[in-house]
Amino acid sequence: MVKYLMAIDAGTGSVRAVIFDTMGKQISVGQREWTHLEEEGVANSMSFDFDTNWLLCIECIKEAIETANINPNDILALSSTSMREGIVLYDAFGNELWGVANVDARASKEVKYLKENFEGIEEEFYKSSGQTFALGALPRILWLKNNRPKTYEKVAKISMIGDWILAKLSGVIASDPSNGGTTGIFSLKNRTWDESQAKRIGLKDNIFPPCYEVGTVIGSVNEKASIETGLSTNTKVVMGGGDVQLGSAGLGVVEVGQVAVLGGSFWQQIVNISKDINPPQDMSLRVNPHVIPSQSQAEGITFFSGLIMRWFRDAFCDMEKLQAKEQNIDIYEILENKAKGVPVGSHGIMPIFSDSMKYGKWYHASPSFINLSIDPSVCNKASMFRSLQENASIVSAINLEKVENFTNLKFSEIVFAGGASKGKLWPQILADVTGCKIKIPKVTEATALGAAMAAGVGAGVFKSLSEASKELIVWDKEYLPNMENKKKYDDIKNKWIKIYEKQLELVDLGLANSMWKAPGV
Repeated sequence: MVKYLMAIDAGTGSVRAVIFDTMGKQISVGQREWTHLEEEGVANSMSFDFDTNWLLCIECIKEAIETANINPNDILALSSTSMREGIVLYDAFGNELWGVANVDARASKEVKYLKENFEGIEEEFYKSSGQTFALGALPRILWLKNNRPKTYEKVAKISMIGDWILAKLSGVIASDPSNGGTTGIFSLKNRTWDESQAKRIGLKDNIFPPCYEVGTVIGSVNEKASIETGLSTNTKVVMGGGDVQLGSAGLGVVEVGQVAVLGGSFWQQIVNISKDINPPQDMSLRVNPHVIPSQSQAEGITFFSGLIMRWFRDAFCDMEKLQAKEQNIDIYEILENKAKGVPVGSHGIMPIFSDSMKYGKWYHASPSFINLSIDPSVCNKASMFRSLQENASIVSAINLEKVENFTNLKFSEIVFAGGASKGKLWPQILADVTGCKIKIPKVTEATALGAAMAAGVGAGVFKSLSEASKELIVWDKEYLPNMENKKKYDDIKNKWIKIYEKQLELVDLGLANSMWKAPGV
C-alpha cells in the first residue's frame, strides 16, 4: 500500500501543504497567500499574524488531503520548513504572544544601542554564530522589552515560524540548528543555542526550547490538531528546518564543497562547508548551520533580483505581455528570445541595484542604470533585460568568490534552481560569468521536497537526509561555460565593482536614496 509524507512550507508570501509519496513524487498541494502587516505606529515592522495564519495553514492541509484523495492514516509523517529569521514568542502555557516575519526591521534603535553600548559585541557574537544584528532576534526581543514590557514579562519560549507550525500540530515547542541558527543567539560549532548572548545584553536566557537535528521525531499530531486539520493522530511530527537549507537538500546539495544558486525573489549563493570553519573576519557573508549535522553553509544574498525582473516586466513590457498572452507562453521567454541577440555586456549597460553582500555594514546604492545610450538600436528593452540577467549573475559570482577566499574551497559546478533557472538564457549567462558548469534539477518544489525528506527520515523511510537527497534527485539540464565570454565578464565585473562604490558615495552624501539599509546602519 502506498504511503505518504507531508511538508508544510511557510514562505514569505504564502504557506503550502504539499503531499509526496515515499519516492519523492508530488501528489498534491494546498496553498494560501498570506501577508505580514506593518504594526500601527511601528515603522518598518512586519508582524506575524499567528491567529489568521494558523487558519490558513489548516485550509492548506485540508486542501492537500482532499486533492490527493487519500486516507490521512496513510500519511506516515510530516515536517515543516519556513522563512528564516521569523520568530514567535510564547507564554508559559505555550500560547503565542508575539511574532514577526523575516525582514521585520523595527529594531533599528536597538541595533544602534547595542553597537554603541557594547563595543565589539556584534563582531564577537558573529564569530560564534555567523550572524549580525541586521535580521537577528536579539534586537527584536530587546525592542519588545523596551516597547511592550508587559508582553515581554510573559515570554517563556521562542521558536521559529516553521517550529510554530509543528507546535500547533503536536503541542511540542522545539527548534533545529538550521532555522534557529538564523536568530544569531547560537553556536555554529555546538549547533545549539548560546543563551549567554541574551544574558550579556540583559535579556531572558531561559526561553530557549530544545534544539533537535532535522529529521528527529518530536511527537505525533495531537487530538486538537487532528480535529482541526483532518490529519491522523498516527502521523509523526518531525523536526524541520530553514527553507534555504532544506531546499539545498531537496536539490542534492548535501556534500562539503557543493554549491547552489537559488534564483527567486532574492538570490542566495550557498556553499556547504565544514561546521569547524570560522566565519570570515571581515563579516562579509553570513554562515548558517546546514541541515546536515557536520556542515554549515556560507551564504551570500543578492537583494531583489527576481523582484527587479518583475518590476522591469510590469513597468516596460506591456507589449510583450500581450504577445505572451496571444502565444500562450511565458513573457520571460519572449524577453529572453529578444535578449539573445544582444552581445555580451549589453552594450555597456551597468545596472545598480543589489550590492554584493557586505553583512557587517549592509546597505545598497540607489536603484539605477549606468551607461545608457540614446541610440534605440543599442539601448532598448532587450539590452536592458539582458543587463539585469548579467548583473544578477555577476553579483552572485562576487559572493561566491568571497566564499572561496575564506574557505580555500574551489568549485567547478553550481546547482541552479528557482524561477530564474527555468529560462534558457539566464543559466547560460550564469555559466559564462562564473566559469562553472550549471546543473538544473528536475524538481519544482525543492524546499517542500527537503521537508518531506526530513519527514521521511523521522518515519524511517530514509536513513538520513543525505541518503534521501541522493536517492530522489533527478537532473534535468546542464550548461557549460564559454570561457571567452568569461574573460569579458571578468572585465565587466571589475568595472561594476568600482562604479557601485561611487554610487554608494551618493547615498553617503545624502544625495540619493538607498534601495535598502539594514537596521542600525
